[in-house]
Amino acid sequence: MSNADARTSQWIVDAMGAALAQARDAPGHGDVPVGAVVVRRSTNEVVVRAHNERELRGDPTAHAELLALRAAAHTSGSWRLDQYALVVTLEPCPMCAGAIWAARLPLLVYGAADPKAGAAGSLYNFAADPRLNHSTEVVGNVRAQECATLLSEFFAGKR
Repeated sequence: MSNADARTSQWIVDAMGAALAQARDAPGHGDVPVGAVVVRRSTNEVVVRAHNERELRGDPTAHAELLALRAAAHTSGSWRLDQYALVVTLEPCPMCAGAIWAARLPLLVYGAADPKAGAAGSLYNFAADPRLNHSTEVVGNVRAQECATLLSEFFAGKR
């Protein structure tokens, strides 16, 4: 896993800004503020935007990542998303990491690490498990403080 630093590409920083904007929409319907965008690697264009909608939909699988991947597959016409990157404000959970693997995404970018459920290096590492037939490059800690603050402020309001 690589970490973001001063060399992080501008498109990654900008895409995380788009994911953060999505995350800010989630609390409006009671959902945890996690946002995700799918970026076409050839142009660095954001093609799909999503945020958590578990509460809104009453669906335990309505994580931002899964909603974004489903929309990207629909838009591209293929379940293989090997020409795209996923940018998400929180390190994906095991369910989402499995979907990233299944979609053959070559790049995952996340903001805040999730030591309790993260499956891209914190708790598990689906992205680099040698037992799997596909690996994903991971860039973590992009705008991590902004992402973490959004989450901590949301949960502080719940207490």
